[in-house]
Amino acid sequence: MNLVIVESPTKARTIGRYLSNDYTIKASMGHVLDLPKSTLAIDIEHDFAPQYEIIEDKRKSIQELKLAAKTAETIILATDPDREGEAIAAHVAELLTKDAKGSSRNSQKNSRKFARIVFHEITKEAIEEALERPRDIDANLVDAQTARRVLDRLVGYKLSPLLWQKVRRGLSAGRVQSVALRLIVEREKEIEKFKKENYFTITAVLKGDKHQAVEFELLEINSEKIELQSSFALYDGEYKVTKTTITTDEKAAQIIKDLQGNPFTISDVAQKEVRRNPQPPYTTSTLQQDASRRFGFSGKKTMSVAQKLYEEGFITYHRTDSVNLSKSAVFSLRSYAKKTYGDKYVPKSPRFYKTKQKLAQEAHEAIRPTRVDVQSSEVRGQMGNDYAKLYELIWKRAVACQMADAIIESTSVLADSQNQKSNIKDQKQNKYRFKANGSVLVFEGFLKVNPQALEDRRLPQYKLGEVLNGEKIDKIEHETQPPPRYNDASLIKTLEEKGIGRPSTYATIVSTIENRQYIERTEGRFKPTSIGIAVNGFLVENFSTIDDIPFTAEMEDQLDHIAQGLKKWVPVVREFYTPLAVKLKSAKDLKRVKIEVETTDEKCEECGSPMVVRIGRFGKFLSCSKFPECKFSKPFVEETNFTCPKDGGKVIVRKTRKGRRFYGCSNYPKCDFAAWKLKDIKKV
Repeated sequence: MNLVIVESPTKARTIGRYLSNDYTIKASMGHVLDLPKSTLAIDIEHDFAPQYEIIEDKRKSIQELKLAAKTAETIILATDPDREGEAIAAHVAELLTKDAKGSSRNSQKNSRKFARIVFHEITKEAIEEALERPRDIDANLVDAQTARRVLDRLVGYKLSPLLWQKVRRGLSAGRVQSVALRLIVEREKEIEKFKKENYFTITAVLKGDKHQAVEFELLEINSEKIELQSSFALYDGEYKVTKTTITTDEKAAQIIKDLQGNPFTISDVAQKEVRRNPQPPYTTSTLQQDASRRFGFSGKKTMSVAQKLYEEGFITYHRTDSVNLSKSAVFSLRSYAKKTYGDKYVPKSPRFYKTKQKLAQEAHEAIRPTRVDVQSSEVRGQMGNDYAKLYELIWKRAVACQMADAIIESTSVLADSQNQKSNIKDQKQNKYRFKANGSVLVFEGFLKVNPQALEDRRLPQYKLGEVLNGEKIDKIEHETQPPPRYNDASLIKTLEEKGIGRPSTYATIVSTIENRQYIERTEGRFKPTSIGIAVNGFLVENFSTIDDIPFTAEMEDQLDHIAQGLKKWVPVVREFYTPLAVKLKSAKDLKRVKIEVETTDEKCEECGSPMVVRIGRFGKFLSCSKFPECKFSKPFVEETNFTCPKDGGKVIVRKTRKGRRFYGCSNYPKCDFAAWKLKDIKKV
């Protein structure tokens, strides 16, 4: 009998479909060893050795594994194909090789009983191939996971007590999470500093004798473009702001006056064929970004849904930074597209995508369906709607990536008008040039399976010199907008671009700082809380490298080098910890940071002092400003300017049991009106 060990019962059940009775499949239920929560558990004096212990609620699972291992000819470790999976495999092997008295941590090296297999999809073919190519546990991957765990423990357990002393009791710090928090805090500062400016655009509805009316927009005045673009340096890069030279209502009105009653002449008609390429298949990052944009999924939810889809055998492994596809997958996708949509929808040569991210694991595949003929309806029937939605997203992207380009006919038309009433003889003066753009989808290509926003705007067949009349000329007022707050998609994208974290950590980074009450969601975007601002301010002032982008990105590179066997993990950790330890020695002299509180118009019901908004373990609450002298407090109700469309009550911000914000009637439970977004209330 052969014993196969995986992480979860779902994965065990799926693998069981493809293995004979010669195999017994058991689940470790995730990690079996971890650092205890009560102490640092890192022996700093002895090469930062982690002092792992058995996770209490895993003892029953371990006993079952040990019992099954006694009669097994071979113990096959089939945990996930990443650093976490490799560490789980190593820890399971370690526990199963210990005798009753306990044996050496390295005793598994002397045993030929273990075999490590990896596969990136749970299919019969993939499992059979993996069983034919077993290997030893990859010590480099285990070391990389150990290094990350030790680094994060050192930061968390050394800095958190300091935050208790200098900011507020109960706070905690995280190595990578602090960078994400800093991004959000810095963005809020940039929004506050941004000075909005008004500007105008001018539109003209033009009509010819033989054509329907078309809206044009002012492009140039006296041969000079009116569009201005300026750049602002942000913490995470550059932000571009576009406006026009028309900055006053008076100037906009004068332009309209100049144009009234004047004819417009077609001065240029340009047509060109534009080919749009399909996007590469999904990586962990791009999947989380798209799921956030399209469905409002948090990164954590996306990864949870994807994990189940993988374990049920519907998709390939979902923690990957590679856009590479196997040759067999490419052939399968092309064959499906050709059979379903026709020969013209498939290019002559296969498409191969190369990952741009440095140190990406090309041995891994992008996320794709394991069987292209499985439709989302099958997933919906077996698993539910959310799983079907994410599967369909993955399926469409994978199929589309092997289909032909979409072909779009793009047309741009210029129309000029001269102020005929002007006394100025110079023909370059008081000349206005307008532009209209049109596009027509000539050939769908990959858009057949994966439609995208594309306005089909067909322009009339204008001729040079043709004269049009201005039916309606309008001025539209605009305001320059500050850089937007981060949401799940944009934060994950920035973290990936800056090299912060890796595919398996993005969702955890966001959920951790949210659970710590360092950030909150407003209309789906992240805003730092007063606690988050205080924590970030303390770390930036006193431990700037902890949440510095280049430093943290370099540390990720170091971890990758450990995984590749190019570096040893202990020197990397020592190089990080040594300067941190020096700063910690003088930490008692650091200034205490005050958490700013928001004052309200409400008065304390006991002492009459102003009430302020504070943040506790369960979110915001109202507290007397004289605390601790006066301990009066009550729940915080965040109101909006909206009225409930059902009973006319106030619309307030409420939260689900899992902490997700939504908008509901203040008269609940008498009125059960609810909406996820403010814009949804306007539709009712």
